[in-house]
Amino acid sequence: MGQILADLGGELATLFLSVLGALPYLALYVGLILFALFVFTQVKQRLSSLQDYTSLKTVTFGDESAVISNKAASVISVVLIFVIWGAFTGSKWLPGFLHAPGPFLGEASFTYTLEAEDGSTDDATVSVIVHEAGQVPDAPEVAPGEGVAKDDVLVVQAYRSKLLRWDANDEVTRKDGAKIVAVDGEPISRDADVEVGFGRVALTDKGTLNFEPAKGMQMESIWLPAPESVWQRLISVSRDGYQNVTLAEHLSYSLFRVIVGFALGAAVGIPLGYAMGLSNWFRGWFDPIVEFMRPVPPLALIPLVIIWAGIGEQGKIILLFLAALWIMAIGARSGVSGVKISKVHAAYSLGANKRQILRHVIIPNSLPEIFTAARVAMGVCWGTVVAAELVAAEKGVGKMIVAASKFQDTDIVLMGIILIGIIGFGIDMLMRWGEKYLVPWKGKG
Repeated sequence: MGQILADLGGELATLFLSVLGALPYLALYVGLILFALFVFTQVKQRLSSLQDYTSLKTVTFGDESAVISNKAASVISVVLIFVIWGAFTGSKWLPGFLHAPGPFLGEASFTYTLEAEDGSTDDATVSVIVHEAGQVPDAPEVAPGEGVAKDDVLVVQAYRSKLLRWDANDEVTRKDGAKIVAVDGEPISRDADVEVGFGRVALTDKGTLNFEPAKGMQMESIWLPAPESVWQRLISVSRDGYQNVTLAEHLSYSLFRVIVGFALGAAVGIPLGYAMGLSNWFRGWFDPIVEFMRPVPPLALIPLVIIWAGIGEQGKIILLFLAALWIMAIGARSGVSGVKISKVHAAYSLGANKRQILRHVIIPNSLPEIFTAARVAMGVCWGTVVAAELVAAEKGVGKMIVAASKFQDTDIVLMGIILIGIIGFGIDMLMRWGEKYLVPWKGKG
């Protein structure tokens, strides 16, 4: 038990340090948001002399009808995200002054101090050449110099590290009791590294030197490729496909699975929610089942779905169906429960029967909640389709992402994620448009 707590404590400490490391970037992003808001507000106040109807309202703060999406803020937000993305990846689409400090590239040198077994010391210079990935320059010949310690050369790729076996050409070696005691005049040990301005030099357990060039603030392309790399892969995959499947096929298969799974979930979930909202018996019967299944993530159901339906298309559709079912049922139940009783009494007083109340009162007033649940369910289905396509899928965006991740094609992985987000956002906007025209009475009492 103590070991488990110690391991958890170590993981929490690592997580805490990671969060602390991300705080400056988060503060930068928040600062840019506030700065953009300030500039936009000042420009709007100075250039706009017209008032809209919203500005004439006496109460705007807390009034949902007075808060609408600011298109300028949306554009600035998207542009800012791409600027930050490009700045921390050294994108060629951005001017150089917007780039975050990049990794060290070029030539430099540092000096190490060798101490022999008899206590005598000598210095040697190490010439360092740091190159980009895919460009391996030839190591130049350097004069060994005079003394016991001989000069050396080290060629290393950016974002990587390399060992220097300093005694390979020195007159005394580690076997003779020699050791490195300082780098650039600063003491070095296994517990104390030395920063040399263009990188970091560490002493390994075996006594060799490990040099790691400065990485700067930009991310390596294998972790986060630049925007133009993702765009180029989008063009190439659109033209040539990926793993003998075109991009249109990948997208259409994923879209088909999501739409069918969502439609089946809505077809079952909405009547189930209505039954739970209108009947004590149905609510008592199904409420435990719905509330039990609601917090269960769809990913946890994958093994069970494979056992039940196999690894074909049926299993993927069933998984997406279950992802949408409980959300739609809860949305419909909430919509029925939210109908104002005064409207029901008014309909009864006018002679309406139960069928007419269901058609003209309950269904229209519950549609806003159902549309909201549909948007949430569609988002969950899009989030689940990647996992659903993990199971022996040959086509689909999720399949493409998983296959690309195995070969560390991060640009394709990021491209797939962006495409899923864009399509999901488009579907959500389509649902909002449908809600606006099909449920114009939303929020109007």
